[in-house]
Amino acid sequence: MKYKNILLTGSSGTLGRAIINLSNFSFLTPSRSILDITKPSTIKFFFKKNNIDAVVHCAALARMKDCHLDPAKAIETNIVGTANLVAETIRKENKEEESIRFVHISTDGVYEGKKGNYSEKDAAKPYNVYGWTKLGAECSVKLLKNHCIIRTSFFDPENIKFEESAIDAYTSKVTIGYLTNAIRIMLNDGFIGTINIGSERKSDYDNYKKYKPSLEHCKFADVQKAVPFPLAKDASMDCRLWKKIKSKYKIND
Repeated sequence: MKYKNILLTGSSGTLGRAIINLSNFSFLTPSRSILDITKPSTIKFFFKKNNIDAVVHCAALARMKDCHLDPAKAIETNIVGTANLVAETIRKENKEEESIRFVHISTDGVYEGKKGNYSEKDAAKPYNVYGWTKLGAECSVKLLKNHCIIRTSFFDPENIKFEESAIDAYTSKVTIGYLTNAIRIMLNDGFIGTINIGSERKSDYDNYKKYKPSLEHCKFADVQKAVPFPLAKDASMDCRLWKKIKSKYKIND
């Protein structure tokens, strides 16, 4: 389905800026001064002025350190802010008697992060404040009839700032370019529910080394020791559902 007016929240963030460049889509990208998800009145006004037929929700307090230091702000933004956006979406659906496609960007951080290979059916058991608030956000999104919750982890291969990475910590991270193409697919696909979008299980070091040859390796314990909040040792995901869906489309691995 071709959507004419797609609301993109968080358009000034790293992922949001990448999504804007997707071809064949028309995005509405209000600044926070115009649409602030923590202020319901701004959402209501924007929905009233624009004929929105789809939403890609990227806006969030996404840095784990920020969430750890200010849990109240993390709750206000990630949980309450998402609920505000969902509530207005439901109101518009009821008024217009039309379904609005809602793609929500969540995280692999809703899983426990210990054993890896997590499927969508595994219990959600976040290991830090960020993960808990993103799980809380998912709860409201599930009230929408036409929702897609994407659990993922991504990185920008052109902006790897650290000089060393753990060789014994594992994820299913994808590049930001891969994720934006996946979002394009999930906007148009009829899938409703929660889906893991990721790559094969790799160490953080192996993921990043390809794009930053000078990267040195370290141990997970060293990384964990350097931060005051819990990290995942193995957040890899079972992405068989995603592989089945993407096989219908052209997407570069």
